Amino acid sequence: MAEPLTASVADPYNTAELRRRVLAAWADAPARFREDANAEEDFALGGYRDRVVVELAQNAADAARRAGVPGRLRLALTGHRLTAANTGAPLTAEGVESLATLRASTKRGEQGSAGRFGVGFSAVAALSDDVTVDSGGSAVRFSAEAARAAVTDLLGDDGAHSGLAQEVESRSGHVPMLRLPFPAEAVNRVTSEAPEAGEGAEGYDTVVTLLLRDDRARDRVRELLDRTGEALLLALPGLVEVRVDVEGAERVLTREEAAGTADLVTAHLDGDGTRTTLWRTLERSGSFDPALLADRPTEERDRTSWSLTWAVPVDEDGAVAALPADVESVVHAPTPTDTELDLPAVLIGTFPLGSDRRAVQPGAATDLLLMEAAEAYCALLRRFDPRASLDLVPGTRVGGGAVDAVFRARVAEPLQDTPFLVTAAGAPVAPRDAVLLDTGGPGGTDGPAADLVRVLSELVPPLLPGSWSPRHPALAALRVHRLGLADVADLLADTDRPPHWWAALYAALDRAGRGGADLDELGALPVPLADGRLVRGPRSLLVPSQDWSADGARGEDRDGWEDRGERDDRDDRGEGDDRRERGPLDALAALGVRVVHPEAVHPLLNRLGAVEASAATVLRDGRTEAAVRASLDADDPEPVAEAVLGLVSASGISAADVPWLSELALRDDEDGYSVAAELLVPGAPLADLLVDDAPFGTVHPDLVERHGTGVLRAVGALWELTAVRAEEVALGEDLASVFDGAAGEEGPDGLEDWADEVLERVGDPELPPVVPELVCVADLDYVADEQWPRALAMLAEGPLREAVTAPARVLLPDGRVTDVPSYTAWWLRTRALLGGSAPAGLRLGDADPALVGLYDEVSADVDPEFARALGVRTTLEDVLADPDGADDLLARLADPQRHVDRASLRRVWAALAGVDADLVTPPSRVRAVRGGSIVVADAEDAVVVDSPDLLPLLEEQERALVLAPAETAEAVADVLDLDLASEAVTGRVGSAGQMRQVPDEADLFLDPAGEPDRTYLHHQTLTVDGVEVEWYVADGSAHASTTDGLARALCWRAGQWSRRHVLADALREPGAVARLLAEADLDD
Repeated sequence: MAEPLTASVADPYNTAELRRRVLAAWADAPARFREDANAEEDFALGGYRDRVVVELAQNAADAARRAGVPGRLRLALTGHRLTAANTGAPLTAEGVESLATLRASTKRGEQGSAGRFGVGFSAVAALSDDVTVDSGGSAVRFSAEAARAAVTDLLGDDGAHSGLAQEVESRSGHVPMLRLPFPAEAVNRVTSEAPEAGEGAEGYDTVVTLLLRDDRARDRVRELLDRTGEALLLALPGLVEVRVDVEGAERVLTREEAAGTADLVTAHLDGDGTRTTLWRTLERSGSFDPALLADRPTEERDRTSWSLTWAVPVDEDGAVAALPADVESVVHAPTPTDTELDLPAVLIGTFPLGSDRRAVQPGAATDLLLMEAAEAYCALLRRFDPRASLDLVPGTRVGGGAVDAVFRARVAEPLQDTPFLVTAAGAPVAPRDAVLLDTGGPGGTDGPAADLVRVLSELVPPLLPGSWSPRHPALAALRVHRLGLADVADLLADTDRPPHWWAALYAALDRAGRGGADLDELGALPVPLADGRLVRGPRSLLVPSQDWSADGARGEDRDGWEDRGERDDRDDRGEGDDRRERGPLDALAALGVRVVHPEAVHPLLNRLGAVEASAATVLRDGRTEAAVRASLDADDPEPVAEAVLGLVSASGISAADVPWLSELALRDDEDGYSVAAELLVPGAPLADLLVDDAPFGTVHPDLVERHGTGVLRAVGALWELTAVRAEEVALGEDLASVFDGAAGEEGPDGLEDWADEVLERVGDPELPPVVPELVCVADLDYVADEQWPRALAMLAEGPLREAVTAPARVLLPDGRVTDVPSYTAWWLRTRALLGGSAPAGLRLGDADPALVGLYDEVSADVDPEFARALGVRTTLEDVLADPDGADDLLARLADPQRHVDRASLRRVWAALAGVDADLVTPPSRVRAVRGGSIVVADAEDAVVVDSPDLLPLLEEQERALVLAPAETAEAVADVLDLDLASEAVTGRVGSAGQMRQVPDEADLFLDPAGEPDRTYLHHQTLTVDGVEVEWYVADGSAHASTTDGLARALCWRAGQWSRRHVLADALREPGAVARLLAEADLDD
């Protein structure tokens, strides 16, 4: 049958025979046709649909390898034509047969070939229906049109091949064109006689031309060409040059071997210039055990050799660089697959692939190659500078593909044992053995930790360089052992080094701290002491300043006793200056304080809690405190006393600052020892104020001679009355202990009673209130009675005045704040004597008139403010504000020797009505009125008048009357525990009355709301309980026998008692109502 396409063209590749066999097979077995059509479609439209450029390049690389020449490839897109020209071995008849036979490759016996399956060429079918391969003076063509024509001729008109016809029809006439090659006319590429077929192909041996199917195919090719980059040259070492020409815009990719920091160089030349990439590579090769290939296809099992290449981009210094943008992070086998491998290096190897060449296939061969790749990767890291190699360490990844995960697992352990790191001393070290100093700072080149590493490297040989950042993710991925500052402190615990070595260490640590290191971890840092010991932890150590010499210390921080107004009599004798300036270190030994060796001193120690060894800091040291507290029980208290007195002299600190100083044991004048708070300084003014049996000794004169009175007073020895202080005192705890021994074991006299009174004042809350600052003058209970004038003058005129006059502030649990009398004021008001009387029994000259007859006036020369603070009375309200004020007032009212007028008595009763009756002790005798006179009567004979209409009845009974404002009568009766008058009188009306209307004048003076009843009972003679009276109100009914009585009855019933006089005038003289109303309007 005629073949128009081949009639006049030579057929060196014997394509006619290939077509005959294929057509015959299809005719005999239409299923073969369907099988070939499906296969071509699967490859072209499936796995190979985007691989046309890679497959053409792969064939070019194999051709160059077979010819033993450098491979060059030119890819050109012009309109709808794609040409691929390459150097190398020409196409052979076997090659044509391979192209036309799916899954059958002529390269199966060739070691090192890139193509392996014989199906890569099918990628052209995804883009073109007309492909020509021109090579070695011959050409072959694959054409969809020619293939359809050949099948149509085969089918003819006789219906002999109906099965095949049905298959073709089911595919709308489409046939697998790559199964039917046709001879084509060759083109002389050297002379370019046919430019349309081989334009620009001079110097190449083979040209593949694709007439692209449509615009979509052309755009896809353009995209694939734009993505073609240096990765192609890495994957196909047989190629040294790839030219990519898209519509006349050409770029060139080249590859060449290199020396020095790189093994090869790839370059990318385009209109913008040349970009080069340096690569460092490592290759491995070997042979598979045939058993490992048992699960692979037959032809693949014949290729037992394997090879691997790692390629890493580097900069000119040999450091790891970023992968070029056109190099994907995938496995290359040798061309890019879709199998992810997220590393800063490219892995190229003979990995088993699927038939679409897109994915690495799992299996024993892949496992072996990944293991070899892991070992090669470890060797690759050793080719780099140790610091640069960190950038190649695989990081921790969540997700990723199976191959990526398996590789990371395979490489993890070998990396641990690969000595690709380097110590600070320059020795190779494996990650498993390495130690990394992690100070918490950023690290980095010449980082703050570098000095510290240099100091520590002799103690920790595998220590990594300090210039390496601990934050580098590779060091975490390698699980390098980290040495934190706390670990450093532990490591140095038993280190024997001279003091200057420690100073260098502290300087390095200090620099690390300025760089962000967490110095709080150095709490246990060893420090050498001046006495030769090595102790853990700088906190509270004493650091000698530059003012300290080997045998003494300056006290430059002292305030000076002169500045405090406390004169030191040694100055009059020209003594004390030297003692104040220096205190020998050997004297401090008695205190047990810890002083840093002078050669090890560094400011870092102060930052970590050490304090400068001045007199003040030594004195405030906890060991000094312990020595003071234990001094009384010591075998020999003298050394501690001498050291502390010297420090006090130099520092100006006193027991007011640190109360425990008063526990210092001092020698007394009987050659015994007592704490300072129990000793009087010789000549102290306080000595003249005390009772004869006061429990105080006297400081030995020798101590006064050596140290002076000011220093002795500073440590708590008594000179005048002294205040003790405590902060944040909860009322309810053991109050005696809050003064830390400064006020004796039992604390100030009566302190617990004062606290109970405060609790009573504030309502006795469930949680104890807090006094932010409690100030108490101590030893008041030892003042002799006859010495109180001098004692009070000492308090009023001296620095202790505020302890009396300033109230104590109390913070309540609910957040409220209240002020109460201070402890000292409270104690003095009932126990001190002022002119022979307790201050609470006296009043000021300008006190409330109601108090004049009840309290004696204080002497006029007493300071009023101080007197008020002592409790000298000023107002009735102040008296009743005291918890015992009401009882004191009632006791004075019951004293017939004290005078009170009627107005004052009424004010007292009105004020007492506001007192809580539960806080008052009912009196046995009361001040009352009987027969118009003020008397003191037995409580059982007195009643509280609660209604004025009962007065005539009570007078008849001759009862003692407590006359308080009527509205307070019930409360007063409750406070005094007395009967009300209404409870003591029967109140039976004995006469008959006549019901009358209330006069109209009453409406003008009384509020109608308070007087709804418009009637009253008029009596000619009104008797109640047999007593003749003018008016009476009972059960809401008003009874009256006179005009005045009616006015009183109506006003009392209306609750407007104050209107009784004006209403009586109006009832007596109705014509004067207008004037009376006008006068009433002028009332307050």
